[in-house]
Amino acid sequence: MNNFEFKNPTKIIFGKDTIAKLESEIPADAKVLLLYGGGSIKKNGIYEQVTKALANVDVIEFGGIPANPEYAVLMNALQIIKDENITYLLAVGGGSVIDGTKFLSAAAVYEGDTPWDILTKTIRTQKGMPFGTVLTLPATGSEMNSGAVITRAETKEKLAMGGPGLFPEFSILDPQVISSIPERQLANGITDAFTHVLEQYMT
Repeated sequence: MNNFEFKNPTKIIFGKDTIAKLESEIPADAKVLLLYGGGSIKKNGIYEQVTKALANVDVIEFGGIPANPEYAVLMNALQIIKDENITYLLAVGGGSVIDGTKFLSAAAVYEGDTPWDILTKTIRTQKGMPFGTVLTLPATGSEMNSGAVITRAETKEKLAMGGPGLFPEFSILDPQVISSIPERQLANGITDAFTHVLEQYMT
């Protein structure tokens, strides 16, 4: 395997044992909110690798971001960002966790009263709170683009958002992580990736 790094504009850090590079990618004085989904990262060793790499960084955790990132859940995370004076976000997960983190990146600096307006009024984020990602399920491409889709159950809405300020600063892609993915999820990821490519071709 050939490890490599590539920037356009997200810095892609690909290769074996690259999660350890978190230590050099996140500013030493940052106060980080670590975001993840249902907790599978605590079963497959990824959580341990991430926390080891961030041993010297001030980190608060927020788990439970669902498969379709839900506005109400993300608003709970936004409250932590404000209460704890968070300065940096780290998404550890697949496209849903990363999309949720993009919303938080935008909402954290949004000056309006209702962050949902970012989606309903198509407000493009020019500069969000900085964030990085550790990808655990390759599928959507969210780890290197600036788009996100957020769900709001109470209004039955699912809306897109984006802007030049929502590219991850870096994304760590360790292919060893894929070995822990259940076969069904891997098949879902392949189908998702193929569908996104087809969408671009057709539209």
